[in-house]
Amino acid sequence: MEFTKFEKLSLKTHTELTERWVQDRIAESPAILGLGDVIVKDKERIQPRAGRLDLLLQDAELNRRYEVEIQLGATDESHIIRTIEYWDIERKRYPQYDHTAVIIAEDITSRFFNVISLFNGNIPLIAIQMSALKAGNQVGLVFTTVLGKNSLGLVDDDEEIQEVTNRAYWEARATKQTLAMADELLQIAKQFDSQLELKYNKFYIGLSKNGLPRNFIIIRPKKNFIRFEPRLKSATETTEFLENAGLNVMDYDSRNSRYRIRLNLGDIDKQKEIITQVIKKAFEEISNE
Repeated sequence: MEFTKFEKLSLKTHTELTERWVQDRIAESPAILGLGDVIVKDKERIQPRAGRLDLLLQDAELNRRYEVEIQLGATDESHIIRTIEYWDIERKRYPQYDHTAVIIAEDITSRFFNVISLFNGNIPLIAIQMSALKAGNQVGLVFTTVLGKNSLGLVDDDEEIQEVTNRAYWEARATKQTLAMADELLQIAKQFDSQLELKYNKFYIGLSKNGLPRNFIIIRPKKNFIRFEPRLKSATETTEFLENAGLNVMDYDSRNSRYRIRLNLGDIDKQKEIITQVIKKAFEEISNE
């Protein structure tokens, strides 16, 4: 294997490598953005009274769309607003999808983060920094996510304003039998961290360690089943693994990066090995952040 030096190019000042050229390269292979298994739904999509959306991508497996805007050079306020405007138009036209705004630029500036902070995490936005590298007569594009929409607010971040309850509250809301299932999941999780405890919040049961949230899994007990929600990155192979293992995967919560899995009474015993693998993977992902 030989080492090669790359020359970094400025797309903004380049005479041949235009924004349309970048758009075409992404359209040829949208997976290079790192958004998962996505396909191109539309290019240069006309927006009512608002110009054209560079790319509309759709997840091949999940009910999710990405409104993608490309900018050569550094991000600026007008382009940020345009990206958000296109996202807003599309989500209102097609509310059946989970929509995410994506801005791609050569330079994601500190001013960009200052502007985004004004929205207080209310807009799901991904920022991707793009670099063009040349070696000989060949040119490649490298895309690096510098702001993922998970940064805009997860269950853990909202923990301080969650109303804390107790076990009696959940036994009344669900049943003792489904609460026992939460206990079983805790015991599995404790294989990876013995200091974990259940934390009873108003809308879900989470995990904590030394009083601090550690929600790589959360549990929502019902009367006859529980909704088990491991926090995992969405991936086709993960979805296939869960479904092929016989787990009842309801859907994927992209806002909080959680698979929603229905477990009926007795399912944990039947699927203990698989569930242990799922919890282990969620624990490893959160530990590596």
